[in-house]
Amino acid sequence: MVTGPFINASAVLLGGIIGAVLSQRLPERIRTSMTSIFGLASLGIGILLVIKCANLPVMVLSTLLGTLLGEMCNMEGGINAVVRKMQILLSPKNNKKSAPAHESFIQSYVAIIVLFCASGTGIFGAMREGMTGDASILIAKSFLDFFTAVIFACTLGIAVSAISIPMLLIQLSLAAGAALIMPLTTPMMLADFSAVGGMLLLATGLRICGIKMFAVVNMLPALLIAMPLSVAWTAFFT
Repeated sequence: MVTGPFINASAVLLGGIIGAVLSQRLPERIRTSMTSIFGLASLGIGILLVIKCANLPVMVLSTLLGTLLGEMCNMEGGINAVVRKMQILLSPKNNKKSAPAHESFIQSYVAIIVLFCASGTGIFGAMREGMTGDASILIAKSFLDFFTAVIFACTLGIAVSAISIPMLLIQLSLAAGAALIMPLTTPMMLADFSAVGGMLLLATGLRICGIKMFAVVNMLPALLIAMPLSVAWTAFFT
């Protein structure tokens, strides 16, 4: 039985509650410094996974081809379009006085839904646990998400805790799907898959730190083609 999704969802739930209680008592300098630490932690996890790569060409090709596919489909642009539509649908039409504040709330809330539910770390972590039983990625993400939820809940309130429900369902679905292909995998395939996931975590960390704004969502297809490329590389070049 998988445990990572439940731990991660619990972290967001608890963080949202604590943040709502703390409200504006958390100093701005703490919020800023914690965000940088989130990025640094993501970079560290990514490096640890990349160095375990079994076939370097597979990692590079998967990242390049997967990102190319994501860019052609404009996955991140699609998510942004959905966010804009949600903002329009949920924005008040009659109460113009409160419209700016309400629109700001909706924009921030939808943004963290994407952050928690569609992050490369969460998707990769859930799939990794489903295939290997290793929940370490999701557990590490839980620590980050806990403090992130606390910070956002200081301004958005208890509503942040509600995001734990769709996040749990998405991660459980990914873990269950990954478990089905586990009997078909080899240690080399898993190592290459983890290395590609590490590349996504590096991109996520650089984005959080504001160093380089990678379109991480567009890189997600790399996870889907990592194992097939690993099989092909092993069959024809080793």
